[in-house]
Amino acid sequence: MDLQLNSIFNDSIFVNLMLMTVLSFIICLFISPPIIERLRRLKFGQAIREDGPKTHLSKAGTPTMGGIIFLLTSLLLAFILIPNSTDKWALIFLTLAFGIIGFLDDYIKVVRKRSLGLRATQKLISQFVISFIFAYYVYLSHGSEIYIPFIKSNIDIGIYFIPFIVFVIVGTVNSVNLTDGLDGLAAGVTFIVSAFFTLAGLITGNIATMLFGSSITGAVLGFLRYNAYPAEIFMGDTGSLGLGGAVAGMAVISGMPLILPIVGGIYVIEALSVILQVLSFRLTGKRIFKMSPLHHHFEMMGWHETKVVNMFIALTFILAVVGFIALY
Repeated sequence: MDLQLNSIFNDSIFVNLMLMTVLSFIICLFISPPIIERLRRLKFGQAIREDGPKTHLSKAGTPTMGGIIFLLTSLLLAFILIPNSTDKWALIFLTLAFGIIGFLDDYIKVVRKRSLGLRATQKLISQFVISFIFAYYVYLSHGSEIYIPFIKSNIDIGIYFIPFIVFVIVGTVNSVNLTDGLDGLAAGVTFIVSAFFTLAGLITGNIATMLFGSSITGAVLGFLRYNAYPAEIFMGDTGSLGLGGAVAGMAVISGMPLILPIVGGIYVIEALSVILQVLSFRLTGKRIFKMSPLHHHFEMMGWHETKVVNMFIALTFILAVVGFIALY
């Protein structure tokens, strides 16, 4: 990929990365308060499940759909500042498409007052279609090789690359969505995951991934200022599905879909906790965890949610280090 960015920036690639990150951070930091106030006036408040942790009942009415803040910020900067390439447009497409699915789901739940939002079949079908389009593009433009962690080798899986990538994307998107259950949890974890693939793009010379990742990283960090405990706004499905699409897209285009479950290990653990809980209850009538996803289990054990969030973020940082070891 062309490493020349002189038409956009004049300094080194690393400086370009930092400029994009800081710019997206500042924009998101300053546009958040008026948008939060607007959502509050429109009464776009979060409904809290009665069967969830009782400590969450006080959060009812907190503005949601906040994902529009960091998605619009990062995608606008990507549109304007990233040099034109098919990878750039593919990343924007994937993130925006999943963000729109999340927005429709939030809109139906919050505005139309239909608690379930989009039907499960509607969400899954649209997710598979979007993921197939992206996977097919990557297959045609980048080939069907994937990097095998730790052994410094690539393997060509041929046409099976497409269904594998569809599985990776859909699984990641829904796992990020499950992770979004505590103040600052999904944003804090994804900030690190996005930063990882930003630096990976810098090291491998993938300019689109690097700059796209830096715009996502900075915007999420700015949003985290208002999403951390006690949250002034929730990202909603708009944000969680959009972020899932963004990190999955960066991992796939970088040729690192098998690195994603390492760095994004929290996503995997959260999803597995739900799967195991459902299977155990259906097969034995007993639950493995006090509540799923896993972050609620720790809450039910008496942990304050900030302790759970900090633990998961610290673990993600460690997994990011393991991810670099797996790469290099």
